[in-house]
Amino acid sequence: MNHTLLSSPLQGFTDYKFRNAFHHFFGGIDTFYAPYIRLNGKLVIKNSYQKDILPENNSTLTVIPQIITNDVDEFLFVAKYVRELGYKELNWNLGCPYPMVTKQGMGSGLISDAEKINSILHKIHNESDILVSMKMRMGYETPEEILDVLPILDTYPLKNIAIHARIGKQLYKGGTDLEAFQKCLDNSKHKMYYNGDITSVAAFKKLQKRFTTIDHWMIGRGLIADPFLPSMIKNDTTEYPKNRFDIFQEFHERIYTEYDAALSGPTPIKMKMLGFWEYFSKSFTNPQKTYKKIKKAQNPKKYAIAVEEILKEAKNG
Repeated sequence: MNHTLLSSPLQGFTDYKFRNAFHHFFGGIDTFYAPYIRLNGKLVIKNSYQKDILPENNSTLTVIPQIITNDVDEFLFVAKYVRELGYKELNWNLGCPYPMVTKQGMGSGLISDAEKINSILHKIHNESDILVSMKMRMGYETPEEILDVLPILDTYPLKNIAIHARIGKQLYKGGTDLEAFQKCLDNSKHKMYYNGDITSVAAFKKLQKRFTTIDHWMIGRGLIADPFLPSMIKNDTTEYPKNRFDIFQEFHERIYTEYDAALSGPTPIKMKMLGFWEYFSKSFTNPQKTYKKIKKAQNPKKYAIAVEEILKEAKNG
């Protein structure tokens, strides 16, 4: 079976700068989902969102824009906007687990409101020709929440439903619930994509064995923690390239340079890279020590020295 690998959108991480660099240096991802567009009640699309999905900023990639909303007018507005840019599909985020989103009845906080989901989808399918796909968790409080929604989703021509096999209030803690994911498969006629804890080739193979009908797999945090993972899954190997850390170094230099040029001053770039290293460090022998070294680097010069030391040690290891 051929496997399609998708990059799960991560707010603050997987923007077009990261996507392009990732695609160039590592490959393995067939389709990238752009981090969600959020309007906050005003029918205005922020510049950063506009830039992120501009076709010229994604010319070598297959990208699907995403929206997070519980308002049908916002949905229609964004659908029209992305259609004008040439996109045929808009992904609806019912997966975000963060309280600042869920408390406003969006992301995974909307899954328990089957009636609202139905009314939004009804209007979208009547008033727009956009193809809708879904990115969901199994609920916010319990994994049963999604089971009330799936029959409603079955009445619409959705492209697919990508399910992260956790509930919202877990955030990313605790394990995935594979039994509950199986129930979703058993209770929907739609094409399902699997998402959650694909962090190694071994983990992927285990899931593949468990869910034999799934051929679309979404990788989120695992892709940042180990950028070689998608191409290794595709090539069915656990062997890293001999020049693994040279490739990583080039990739790191590219994203650092691009983010540094886009952000103003030393603090924003430090915070940006610190976020990335929380994941990158997992690919090194001693993740805690690696991350601590980056955290202690108080200015760009010290940061460059810390990265150099980390990579030198890794190459010699």
